[in-house]
Amino acid sequence: MQTMKFIGIIPARYGSTRFPGKPLAMLGGKPVVQRVYEQVAGVLDDAVVATDDERIMNAVQAFGGKAVMTGTHHKSGTDRCFEAYEKTGSQAGVIVNIQGDEPFIHPEQLEAVKACFDDAETQIATLVKPFTEAEGIEALENPNSPKVVVDNRMRALYFSRSVIPYLRNYPRSEWMMHHTYYKHIGLYAYRSEVLRQITALPQSDLEIAESLEQLRWVQNGYTIKVGISRIETIGIDTPEDLQRAEQFLKRRSE
Repeated sequence: MQTMKFIGIIPARYGSTRFPGKPLAMLGGKPVVQRVYEQVAGVLDDAVVATDDERIMNAVQAFGGKAVMTGTHHKSGTDRCFEAYEKTGSQAGVIVNIQGDEPFIHPEQLEAVKACFDDAETQIATLVKPFTEAEGIEALENPNSPKVVVDNRMRALYFSRSVIPYLRNYPRSEWMMHHTYYKHIGLYAYRSEVLRQITALPQSDLEIAESLEQLRWVQNGYTIKVGISRIETIGIDTPEDLQRAEQFLKRRSE
């Protein structure tokens, strides 16, 4: 039986609204995009950066990485992933979409998302992390941390910026004591034929309502397998996040 191949594609745009040039920002002496690439390349069968900017393309090639130029019209990283996948000519059966602002993505997380495809029914895979009581109700209620509910086979039922489920019989302050809530981690993997299909789908009303692209796939009946990670990563959305990441890197090396 032929082993399934996994290719990691890292969408990296230059024109971020909150942090222009973010992929090329220096973190511990290396561009952010290089740190992401190095975390991925050793775990998956192949890795490539998908960008719309020659400066990023040149930076990736300068450190010995692979990169492809994609269009500037894409509305999501998923669309950019599909164009990049086609341009590479890869025959990998699964495409893993790794955000270009996650320099601390952990090999264990990549292995967890790969393991989701041991289930032949998995079409798309993603990760969650349990919220902890120590984080407090404020973290749970943060709309920037989407929540996920799953079925008994760890398939996603729904994603929401609201707290779901609502525990009717307990005060809100005790909810985390009586239920395991899952925080969505924005790492996706798709079978190649499924990626082709979902990029052709129109936006759905649930997706528009919550501004969560994955609801388009749920609403169209795709099976999203959910793996669990216990690791907290630091995503970089703003210059302040970069400073926190720099401090984290220094603490880790001490």
